[in-house]
Amino acid sequence: MAVRVACALLFVALAAVSRGDDGQVTFVSELSSKPPQKLSRYGWYGNVRLQRFHIPEDTAIARWQFSVTRAQGFHCGQHNVTVHIRWGAPPVINPVGLVFPNATLWSPAHSLTLPVTTHSSKTFNLSDPTPGVWYLAAHLPRDDGRIEQKGFPSCSYFFQPQLSVRRAVDTPVLQPAAILPQTAASDRPARLRLFVPEFASSLSVSVTDCQAGPERGSCPLVLRLGTSSLDEGPVAVNCSAPGCSATLAAPPWDTWVLVVAESVLDNHTVSFNIKSNYTVSCKPKSVGLAGDDFVSKLRGNASPGNSTLAPNGSAVAEAASPSGASSPPPPSPPGCVWSVPVMGEELDVLSVRFTPLNGPGVGVTHTNPTLLSYPLHAHASGGTLNLQLTLNTTNITLGNDSSVVACLSPVAPVLNLNHSQPCRTALFPGYALHVNTSVPKAAVRLPFPQSTTWYLSLQLTCNSTDCGNVSLVSVVPQVYASACVDDCGAHGECRLLRSYSFLYAACVCKAGWSGWGCTDGSAAQSYGRQVTAALLLTLSNLLFLPPIVVAFKRCYVTEASVYLFTMFFSTFYHACDQPGVAVLCIMDYDTLQFCDFLGSVCSIWVTILCMARVRDQLKYTLFMLGALLIAMSMQLDRRGLWNMLGPVLCAVLAMVIAWVYRGVRRRHCYPPSWRRWVLYLIPGILCALIGVCVYVFAETEDNYYYTHSLWHVLVASSVVFLLPPKGKDREAWGWARGWGFSWRPRVCGYTLCQSGKEELYTVT
Repeated sequence: MAVRVACALLFVALAAVSRGDDGQVTFVSELSSKPPQKLSRYGWYGNVRLQRFHIPEDTAIARWQFSVTRAQGFHCGQHNVTVHIRWGAPPVINPVGLVFPNATLWSPAHSLTLPVTTHSSKTFNLSDPTPGVWYLAAHLPRDDGRIEQKGFPSCSYFFQPQLSVRRAVDTPVLQPAAILPQTAASDRPARLRLFVPEFASSLSVSVTDCQAGPERGSCPLVLRLGTSSLDEGPVAVNCSAPGCSATLAAPPWDTWVLVVAESVLDNHTVSFNIKSNYTVSCKPKSVGLAGDDFVSKLRGNASPGNSTLAPNGSAVAEAASPSGASSPPPPSPPGCVWSVPVMGEELDVLSVRFTPLNGPGVGVTHTNPTLLSYPLHAHASGGTLNLQLTLNTTNITLGNDSSVVACLSPVAPVLNLNHSQPCRTALFPGYALHVNTSVPKAAVRLPFPQSTTWYLSLQLTCNSTDCGNVSLVSVVPQVYASACVDDCGAHGECRLLRSYSFLYAACVCKAGWSGWGCTDGSAAQSYGRQVTAALLLTLSNLLFLPPIVVAFKRCYVTEASVYLFTMFFSTFYHACDQPGVAVLCIMDYDTLQFCDFLGSVCSIWVTILCMARVRDQLKYTLFMLGALLIAMSMQLDRRGLWNMLGPVLCAVLAMVIAWVYRGVRRRHCYPPSWRRWVLYLIPGILCALIGVCVYVFAETEDNYYYTHSLWHVLVASSVVFLLPPKGKDREAWGWARGWGFSWRPRVCGYTLCQSGKEELYTVT
């Protein structure tokens, strides 16, 4: 679990300006920390370690401290750790320069690099950060493709972030049109905040009667509006005259805006008056449907295409019918909008669909923009926000110079749309689209959108002041949040990831494809290479046929059955495990993998126990007990090191004990024949050791189907060499003497004619 250390609020009275009792603002400090996490090399977004921090309102300074520690006892060299920081959503990163899918827009997150030897730390300070959730993503350099076996020594790097914030608890509120006297210095800036309501088209803050001590006629102030989200910073204005102002066009709606005034002169205090004002060109009394009408719309009983006017004359219209047959609304003052009510429906994890209540189509005019709002909560910011616009050209014909311009923006909408107007608000950038008769569809995808309210503004633009006979067009906006971009296409799989309680999704690609949506085919495997890999990994298991034949010939039926089980499931597991199109799965993938791993370890287990040449009762007991314990360990940790190392050590220990016991009793080395050692045991041991070295140290993503096929060949060859010769008391099919093919034991009186005498075999 995340260890959130919210240390007791350290109440430290620091100098700042306010209208409080002593002319100072009270600041408090808060500290939060996360536990260390092991870093991974970057191959896809699942290798990233994602952390979340919450920054409260009125934070003056946020300071992150990043610590990276390398585990001792293994030579790793020096590597760089990259940390990405973003507000509102996880960072969208592209550290290896891959191609993004079509219509996918993103902006790089702020990144820091930490060179690491044994222990490194770095501090990142941010003044006036945007309040809310901030995300950190850390990873090592690009994956080199080497396959590391779990449990073996490796380079381990641990990343731990800490956040300390200093926030004001009594920031003065700047009321609209109210004059507030303030003082500011270089080390004591004046901090205020003001609230911006919905439908505000502009915000202005002005400074008057500015005096800087003995200096007259100058105003050495820097006036800043807004906070820093790293993508965009606050709007700053340098005041030189006693009066100056800062203006935000399209300010954020329904939120607090920070105002900071700071003196640029050292050891000088500046006194001034400050006031604010916002403009609402056309504020409707009600937005969307009336109460009773709203319920009927949800039930589907209301007829589409109705439009209404607010009592104050402002244009508040519902969506036009898909055919665009609704009559155009009367002219409205500049700044008014058509506000279309939207219903959000959660379909699945990271999946939300937004639908206009009046139907799929909305009416768009050239006089006023049509506005739709989409509140995106934090649980959906780990997916992808998709927007597709479709122009209904059934009953209309637009000229070549006419089009519908759209702007999708967070926090605040753009209320004035034309060809020259940039799609951006005062503090946040937007994403522009346009559709016309020649291009009736347009789309945009936003990976990891910020968890805030998104606004879609639509307006018909023409080359002249009017659009001729066309005054109302119908556009179908399809807005929905999904887990991955286009479900990762045909060359990837969408995986749901989790960082503590936060869920997010990413694509894991196959067959050499890469990128955010598995659309980068620069390193994609050809069809021939995929077929070659599948054939090598599957047909190499046929090398287990000689061990099976040898085991049957030497009457080791149980061992031969285990080898047959291993060959069968290893063949079809690798046929199902292929990353491309050459895939064949005869049953569930997880079942095939479990049986393959179980058969591989059981084959080694029974082979070494067979070499020990213990009595049959003990050997078969160990066979069954070992198989059960191996199955249990596979269920606990399928790729654990001790799943194979434990049975091998136990079997080798049993074999050594049996061989030493025979050697002591015979007073001779066991096995006694030098030919057995030179021609069988030593070659078999060498094959096994070479196979283990190839499996552990030589496998990479690129040469996997070569090296793993070689592992199959070497393991099967070692079994042929290591299987002991046929025992003297064994007959066909492995039954001991006293048992015939008729399945009837020979009876001598009342006892079975089977000698319990242990034979001391002579191996030649």
